[in-house]
Amino acid sequence: MALEIERKWRIRRLPERLLEYPVKEIEQGYLNFSPAIRVRRSRLDGKEHYSMSYKGSGLLSHEEVNLPLDRESYDSLLKKAEGIIIRKRRSLIPFGEYRIELDRFLGELEGLWIAEVEFPSVEEARRFQGPDWFSEDVTESGEYANSRLARLGRPPASALFSQESR
Repeated sequence: MALEIERKWRIRRLPERLLEYPVKEIEQGYLNFSPAIRVRRSRLDGKEHYSMSYKGSGLLSHEEVNLPLDRESYDSLLKKAEGIIIRKRRSLIPFGEYRIELDRFLGELEGLWIAEVEFPSVEEARRFQGPDWFSEDVTESGEYANSRLARLGRPPASALFSQESR
């Protein structure tokens, strides 16, 4: 079991040169919300990967276990998913020693953009200063956790970008 430490932000605006970064296409569904059990298909550079993940409780940090799946198992399990099937395009943006994962949600969550950064320690996560196109940190609110989005949909206050950008 690994510990995942990540923070999430809404964004003020899109970063410069967004189209220059690699994009991973993701589709995922939740078999259970508490604890979160997710199946995911991701595609990057023409290669597909299938997995099932268990995510423990916690917003900034939580336990995570990832298990590989084959396509047939993924397809079968996805049919059992509860709530919204999340579809998104994830831009992989280098930022110093970190990588920003900028998610553009599609389908029922179209127009929602969330940035995530993973860290090796809670201390590093707390010290991190994001780029100027980041807006408010929504990590601790839990409203933008993928399992919550799949269960309840878009948070009521969410818009394309944060209110600060207007």
